[in-house]
Amino acid sequence: MGVTLLKLGALAAAVAAFPAAAASPDPLAPTGRWSGYTSGQAAAPPMGWSSWNAFATDIDEDKIIGSAQRIVDSGLAAKGYRYVNIDDGWALRRRLPDGRMIIRVDKFPSAEAGGAPTFKPFTDRLHAMGLKAGIYSDLGRNTCSEAFSPTEADLPKGSVLEREVGLYGHIDQDIALFFREWGFDFIKVDGCGLRDYGPDSERVRSGKFRPLGPIMDSGAVTRTDIPAVQSLFRQINTALRRENPDEDYVLSLCVWGAANVRAWGKDFGNISRTSDDISPRWGRLLVNYDSAVTRSLYAHPGSWNDPDMLYIGAGDFDADHLKEARSHFALWAMMNAPLLIGADLRTTPASLMEVFGNADIIALDQDPAGNQAILAYDSSDVQILVKTLASGDKAVAIFNRGSGGHDVDLHAFHLKFSDSAPIELTDLWSKRRTSFSGRIKLHVEPRETLVFRAHGRRALEDGYYLSEQPGRVNPAVDGILDPVADPTIFRTADGWSGTNGAGDRPTYAGWGGARADSAPYGQVLQVAGKPFTAGIGILANSRLEVRNDGAGRFTAMVGVDDSATDKAHAVTFAVYGDGKLLATSRPLAWGMAAEPVSASVAGIRLIELVARSPGGDNQRLPVTWGAAALTGR
Repeated sequence: MGVTLLKLGALAAAVAAFPAAAASPDPLAPTGRWSGYTSGQAAAPPMGWSSWNAFATDIDEDKIIGSAQRIVDSGLAAKGYRYVNIDDGWALRRRLPDGRMIIRVDKFPSAEAGGAPTFKPFTDRLHAMGLKAGIYSDLGRNTCSEAFSPTEADLPKGSVLEREVGLYGHIDQDIALFFREWGFDFIKVDGCGLRDYGPDSERVRSGKFRPLGPIMDSGAVTRTDIPAVQSLFRQINTALRRENPDEDYVLSLCVWGAANVRAWGKDFGNISRTSDDISPRWGRLLVNYDSAVTRSLYAHPGSWNDPDMLYIGAGDFDADHLKEARSHFALWAMMNAPLLIGADLRTTPASLMEVFGNADIIALDQDPAGNQAILAYDSSDVQILVKTLASGDKAVAIFNRGSGGHDVDLHAFHLKFSDSAPIELTDLWSKRRTSFSGRIKLHVEPRETLVFRAHGRRALEDGYYLSEQPGRVNPAVDGILDPVADPTIFRTADGWSGTNGAGDRPTYAGWGGARADSAPYGQVLQVAGKPFTAGIGILANSRLEVRNDGAGRFTAMVGVDDSATDKAHAVTFAVYGDGKLLATSRPLAWGMAAEPVSASVAGIRLIELVARSPGGDNQRLPVTWGAAALTGR
């Protein structure tokens, strides 16, 4: 459970003494173990196809198998697309009194096997094609389509209880059915059942549904019972491990950035939605992208940020908007997002199949280092994203968000490469190569994303800055006590809808979270007037876990960031290795120069970086691990 669930008083007690052990539990005490989610099968972001964007609830066996066959025949399966996921619309009812889920056999005729309908013939067919099978459910009693579908044609049938096809009250039973009996490999778990069936909702007052909660509120994290939401996912995880002893499963958390999930999803599932549903509009892509792009430290091999499915094939991303479609694909790959196609592949044109099949860009998404790109340059018009690959090369994307073309200077320092050695760029769309030293000027058109693989000499030749390897860094405790909506991200799930309400307002919690090469609230890392081009910004009373892959020494310049508004409380920085104290700083307050912290980490597997303060408001006390690096292999 994250620090976001702790009360200020409890945390103050926990940090009162340093470095001596404090009253239990102390969230900042070193554990010597990685706490991020590593269960299931998601060492790389899952790739595949989902039925929702193309068909909503109007699904059937022919549509799904047809798209699966195109995945195989086109060669996409050989490039890593293997999950074929049924979304909402498959359930007919929950059988009473035993509670077994009943499939819509009119839509899935292979399920009619003489006894109770079963998806086993369907999953066997996908498995025989070399693919994996995914299914859909909800945290609550009822699903999203039951709350929002404009027609009842594809909805569950029967009594109030029979139409309760969500997991609530049936987690163990349904997970056993889906995975052990039916043979599924992936489950997407929605959250409408916790949000949209409160006692005052029209659907409940009509008598069609029983009330539940609301436990979750998409509009305000302050009206959400975060521990209750986490508890349900914890139960699902227990059931998944029990029914899949080989851990061959993927758990997709789909609560759309609500419940502060952008902070704790990394600890509970393989992929976690950071936003509302995507739609085939450029403005909506920007919102979903923004919800994930600054969260590079909240993703790692085993658990990935999910800005939702690829909407390539419709609207602003159809075959007539190839530039936008390519941007969509490249940005998702740079963010290590799941590459889940949402198009009807039976009719998808060749030009878009080529986008899905770009092996060089797929390789960025699937790179085994698992480092989500960080923002090396940030503005409202152009952004430069850079990610460190397992080979030591860099991937770089230059993204033009706006409506005008721009000439962009790409510098060696953006890549953390030496400016005195040649840098080779390979354009991953055109395959053209060019080289430069120090700086190169590039032109990027409106809505275009240039994406390159870059090879050069590292500026830090004997190691890596931690901000270059966010996949090895986990903010186990990020210091946020009271989740606050990020003011830079706005909800526009449905696009322009007129001026009849109050407009789009920030709702996604996570403001002040840990950042790579940035202070928590977006400012440049700076301590006592000295800026740092590399480092990690985080709030006080935080603990970072860092996996060490053979480095011999950890170094950093530490201090209270100039962006702090708490100028009274000091912070002490400590470095632990496999649970043992290795180094510590003296107490440092705002305005004091950054001081070096260094420790030998040879033979250490897990390094923990702790920043403690004896009091004050964490969210007014950002701190900087400036130039934090692992060197000396």
